[in-house]
Amino acid sequence: MSPRFVTDPELTGELVDELIECWTEVSNAGGAVGFVPPVTAAEVRELALPTFARCGADGPDHLLAGFDEDGRVACWLVLADAGSRLRAHWRWVLRVMVHPKHQGRGYGALLMRAAEEAARGLEAEALHLTVRGGTGTEAFYARFGYTEVGRVPGAIRLSDGDDRDEIYMVLQL
Repeated sequence: MSPRFVTDPELTGELVDELIECWTEVSNAGGAVGFVPPVTAAEVRELALPTFARCGADGPDHLLAGFDEDGRVACWLVLADAGSRLRAHWRWVLRVMVHPKHQGRGYGALLMRAAEEAARGLEAEALHLTVRGGTGTEAFYARFGYTEVGRVPGAIRLSDGDDRDEIYMVLQL
C-alpha cells in the first residue's frame, strides 16, 4: 500500500514526536540527514523543533509527510524557501527520509514525486538539494531528473579524517 501524502499537516505534539522518531531511526540506520550515528531523539529534537517551526501557515517552509496504512509517519521531507525574493521561484528539498521499516518499498520514489507535485502547487520552477558524498544517494536523485551542478570538496566533516563532498543537484520543473 502506498503512503498517503499530506503537505503541511497540523504539527501536533504526537506528530512532532513521530517525525523525530523517524529522523532518529533514519540517522541511526546510517541515513545522511544531518547526524552521524549514534544519535538520540533528544539530540534530533534540538534541530527538529526549529525546522518544524518554519513549516506551515506561519512559516516560509512546507512539511511533506507520507503516512502508512496505520496513519503513522512513513516518510517525509521539507520544501524550504530559498531565502530571497530573487530566488522565490525555487525551493530547497531538505531532510528527505523514509523510516527504515518502510525502506525498499518504493516510498522514497513516491516521496520525491509527491515533492515535485507539491512544489508545482507552490509555483516553484525548480528544486535544489544537496547530498553527502560517499553515500551514493546522488544516483537515487538522478533517477528523478536531478542533475549535479556543483560540488564542494570536503565540506562535510563526519569525524577527524572523514571529510565528504557536498554535492549540489537541481531539478527543473
